[in-house]
Amino acid sequence: MAEKKTEIEKEEHRDERIEQTGQVTLDENGKMENIHLISIIGEIEGHDNLSNNSKTTKYEHILPSLAAIEDSRDIKGVLVLLNTMGGDVEAGLAIAEMIASLSKPTVSLVLGGSHSIGVPIAVSTDYSYIVPTGTMVIHPVRMNGMVIGVPQTFEYFKLIQDRITGFVCGHCRIDKNTLEKLMMETGVLTKDVGTILVGEDAVKHGIIDEVGGIDKAVAKLHAMIKEAGEQPESGK
Repeated sequence: MAEKKTEIEKEEHRDERIEQTGQVTLDENGKMENIHLISIIGEIEGHDNLSNNSKTTKYEHILPSLAAIEDSRDIKGVLVLLNTMGGDVEAGLAIAEMIASLSKPTVSLVLGGSHSIGVPIAVSTDYSYIVPTGTMVIHPVRMNGMVIGVPQTFEYFKLIQDRITGFVCGHCRIDKNTLEKLMMETGVLTKDVGTILVGEDAVKHGIIDEVGGIDKAVAKLHAMIKEAGEQPESGK
């Protein structure tokens, strides 16, 4: 009876955690290889709170979780699921940098879409997948609100854009010239500049590693965890 109650409480805690943070630890695979799942959904929220009607990913939830994952002896790998429209540049880059710096194997899977600042997050993992119908929108950095039309403002825009471009090119196979060409394409988006890449197109351009779904992503992560476990200790 007590065991059944414990299982129910565990499930309730699991459901509550998914609802509040979009995260859960996958620990029932029978391989003693606990995987932490993080979902990046809706709009990535920065320093300002968005509307209660908006689906958001809060970076203040993600960053501490990533630090705890790095420090954990039980978590062996991280799976990142993405279906995001983009959002705050600073918050998105912070999440991408944290994921990229994890010492544990990481895999990302683009589902509905990973647009704008979602692109650096998608490529920040050790290996990346996109479903056949998944999309990625590549476009230049945008700013909301009033913009002061002085040279310093445009230099600041360029600095931010260079940070994003540098990160993406440093974590996937696309080169800088090709990425910038995709960003400035004028014949794809009706009211904007940029490019929409669907499934295989993202792989052909070298942004994502492979087309696949959750089955391939989980299998790949287990294989990477096994390989990492077979490596000799580095003696940190």
